[in-house]
Order: sequence, then structure tokens, then C-alpha cells
Amino acid sequence: MINLTDSAVNAVKSAISSSTQPASGLRIMVEAGGCNGFKYRMGLAEEPKPDDKVIECGGLKVFVDSKSHEHLVGTTIDFAMALESPGFTFHNPNAASSCSCGKSFS
Repeated sequence: MINLTDSAVNAVKSAISSSTQPASGLRIMVEAGGCNGFKYRMGLAEEPKPDDKVIECGGLKVFVDSKSHEHLVGTTIDFAMALESPGFTFHNPNAASSCSCGKSFS
């Protein structure tokens, strides 16, 4: 299960409502790369792909492909307006380590 805090849900809903492209949810992916081997990718999506798992969080649809899902089980995503690094943060219990920016892990 992937969890989004209320702050993250509100940030995504705001992005969807102001998007010029049709979007019904948030796509979250894990890709090879970043400082520690894997990096998180997020973006608005119009609809799920055939192999996506669809997760409901606070009335928001989250689309996760099957490869990424195994890396994200138990992850909590938050959104904060911090001076140093505003944006989304990932608290992933599956990560053995992560870089200081919090955007990549191993």
C-alpha cells in the first residue's frame, strides 16, 4: 500500500485542477538512476495503463506500474513547503539508503 498525506493529496488535486491537459490521477514510478541507484518519478496521468495498480488515497487515484509497486509498498509521500527544498518527499521503508535530496534510493 502507498500512502499520501493530506498535504500531498491536496497538492496533487490542485495540480490536476489547474492542468491544461486532461488528468484523472497521479502516476508514480521508480526508475534506474539518481545518486543511489533508483529515482522516483511522478506526473499527472489521464488514465491507468493496462498493467497499473490503481490505489485510492483521499479521493485521489494513484497509478503505479507493477515493477515500481514492489519498490514502493509501504511508502508514504508527503508535500511540504520548506525553504530549503519545497515539494514532495518519500518515506520508503524498502530503501536501504537514500541520498540527501531524498529523490533517489537503493
